Amino acid sequence: MFGDNPNDETLKASWENFCDQLKSAGDLVFRDSTPVQDIDRAKGLRMLARNVSLALQFHVENRNPDFPELLHYFDPVRKQGGDNTDALYVGAPINGEHTYRISGTRGNARYFAVTVVEDGNTPWGGAVVGNLIDSAIDVNPDGHFEIVLSPQEHPGNWIETTPGSWRVTVRQFFADWENEAPMVARIDRIGELEHDPVLTVAQITHGLRESAAWVRDSTFYWADMLSKWKAQSNQFMAYRELDDNAIDATPGGEPLICYWQVPVDEVLIVRVTPPAADYWAVEFGNCWWETMDYRYRLCSTNCHHAVLENNGELLLVVAHDDPGLPNWLDPSGHVEGYITVRWIGATNFPAPQCIQMKREGLTSYLPTTVRTINSTQRRMQLAARRRGIIKRFGY
Repeated sequence: MFGDNPNDETLKASWENFCDQLKSAGDLVFRDSTPVQDIDRAKGLRMLARNVSLALQFHVENRNPDFPELLHYFDPVRKQGGDNTDALYVGAPINGEHTYRISGTRGNARYFAVTVVEDGNTPWGGAVVGNLIDSAIDVNPDGHFEIVLSPQEHPGNWIETTPGSWRVTVRQFFADWENEAPMVARIDRIGELEHDPVLTVAQITHGLRESAAWVRDSTFYWADMLSKWKAQSNQFMAYRELDDNAIDATPGGEPLICYWQVPVDEVLIVRVTPPAADYWAVEFGNCWWETMDYRYRLCSTNCHHAVLENNGELLLVVAHDDPGLPNWLDPSGHVEGYITVRWIGATNFPAPQCIQMKREGLTSYLPTTVRTINSTQRRMQLAARRRGIIKRFGY
């Protein structure tokens, strides 16, 4: 019973504080700047609940840099901060004064990057210490690779760490969802270590406190950031144009982001000619900076899936009903959210142009040569997305 253990009072207070902090995080959903629609309020609460598991992963389950694991960040049911629809993100805690080896099979994702970051002023850390991208990583003919993270130089694939190095993240971006396979790899700290299975009172109280704080800090951080784009709707701008915090941005080309607000009787046309690039993508999400449910909804495209016009232009349409165009961005019940474009490995980074109009004006606006898609082709397009997600995530 309570009091039988001398630490019961501390443990109970820790749990109550954890619950109270999570309770206060709900204030985010009811701020003056939050959309009032049922779907946005409901998804705001779901977003908070989803990210409790990620917070516990970071601060309770996978927080020991002596025994790190490469665990998933985001997937179709856990999202935050403008997750890439094409991506598989994994990462682990590290101590920059120690040596680590990441080893396994690379897979064949179109874009592959390993990044080390220091602790910093954002919930996801601070400045990038170093990274290896795609062809800079030596991979054996059989697909095996090894990368060393350490303060001392190593032959082969190596990222130099600093004393403040805090986390390593592996990004895999898939263009051809059905035919690109994910990495299978592990991370190990090098040296003779003995795993301690004991979870102490101090560790769990600290972990619960940090977890609850992370849920609040991270969700408020991204909501505040997206509000900066909302103040300039229908304009594509990079993160660095609105905020000078050092952050773990995707190496090789930062995303351009635009906030959209489209009533049910209107459409938004987005036009751009994609540059030559190693990889490019368009992502589409809600006001919480979560992608739409890309398993079942048409809410993204990329350098493999997009259908370009005869002149090489990418024509995207945000419409609440299917416009019969191949690059439809389905709002999925929302009337506002964000669009992101990523040009990675490109020589130039064009900002798309936005044109908003009433729904009935769309047909007359579009060129007579515009590419179209019929209902059978749409069903095939959506079925292929589901198969691709199963290939990437295993479900």
